[in-house]
Amino acid sequence: MSAAVTPRHARHTAGLLRGIYLPRTADALAFAMSTYGIPLLVLATTRSAALTGAAFALEWIPRLAAFGWAGSIVDRRGASVVFHLASLGRAMALAAGAVLLHLHPSGTVASVTVMVLAAVTGVLTEFSYIAAETAGAAAGRRAGTRAHRVQAVLLGIDQIATLAGPALAAVLLLAGPPPMLAVITVLSLLAALLALRTPPSPVAPARAPKRQASAGLLTGWRTIRSLPALGWLVTGLTLSNLATGLLQAAGPVIVVKHFGQPTTDVGLVWSAAAAATLLSVTLSRVAIDRLGLWPVGAACAALASLATLAAAQAPDYLSYLVLVAVLMSAEGGMTVVLRTLRSLLIPPEKFGSTLSATILILLLPYPVAGVLTALTPPDALGHVITACAVLQGLGLALAFTRLRTDPALRT
Repeated sequence: MSAAVTPRHARHTAGLLRGIYLPRTADALAFAMSTYGIPLLVLATTRSAALTGAAFALEWIPRLAAFGWAGSIVDRRGASVVFHLASLGRAMALAAGAVLLHLHPSGTVASVTVMVLAAVTGVLTEFSYIAAETAGAAAGRRAGTRAHRVQAVLLGIDQIATLAGPALAAVLLLAGPPPMLAVITVLSLLAALLALRTPPSPVAPARAPKRQASAGLLTGWRTIRSLPALGWLVTGLTLSNLATGLLQAAGPVIVVKHFGQPTTDVGLVWSAAAAATLLSVTLSRVAIDRLGLWPVGAACAALASLATLAAAQAPDYLSYLVLVAVLMSAEGGMTVVLRTLRSLLIPPEKFGSTLSATILILLLPYPVAGVLTALTPPDALGHVITACAVLQGLGLALAFTRLRTDPALRT
């Protein structure tokens, strides 16, 4: 019996590696390097802090606007096709940017080039991300009861890329903008080539009417509402993201102004958090095997709420760093639960649209957190974080209480 099962499992694992994990790794590295590296590139090229901030906005505003289009197109054309074309388009844009910056290292042409790169790579990266997520969800459905293992690996890949990508981009920028862009170009080309081996995902019927971006998001919103387990979990995580986003937005003020640490220690907080998240993703995979989705998700929810509440009262920098790491590790465990539920519950033909709507909802608290940080005096930030921690705890408690008997979380 085991002799017959083992080769099949080996073939399944090899197929995941070639068709899902390797393309995702290349794309995630290109994603992280472009997201964090291009604002650095703008600063190095223009020497303007204002343009650097504008470049960051130019990366993210088109991404948010592209969510609806990306989901609809992935649903209609398939994940592998969109993944390949988006990665290839990003590689071509980056290669053109590298050539232009080699010929015009400064001046108006350089400034225009880097700003256009920020917008173009932001949109194309969003398309490749939605396509990669859709392909990963399809792989999770094929894995059946082992879906959480696939999602844990994908989340681990994202965390490793988040750790390595910004540092690699900063180091390469020391050699000049063209070398940095050349490396991201190679990674994008590699992702495009590997995407050719990504298994096709289900697509909408050919005779279905073409949908606008808003229609795709509306389809996703309706799908979330029709799936109570997914809806409650998204609601809880959205409230949790308000607390997490506030800690991210207020991090520089807390670390530098309140604790008197150098600015480099702000980055150390989030590097430690990313490392802790990577570890928690690995542990949650084992825990879900033994206990199931609901116990692991509920335990992570309780831990996240307590860590946020404690971080608001942290007496020193070290305790603050540890508590933020604990919070993000708990968030990592809940993310594995969310991704597993998404892959199991969302109809395949509507996955791209529903994923886009889900991500948009989960991202909405972050600009709110930025506004709260801007409007709150530094001395009062602890009180605001405490209030958000209470809201986080209530939201997660309500969500997991409603999900206690839901069969979807008893996997």
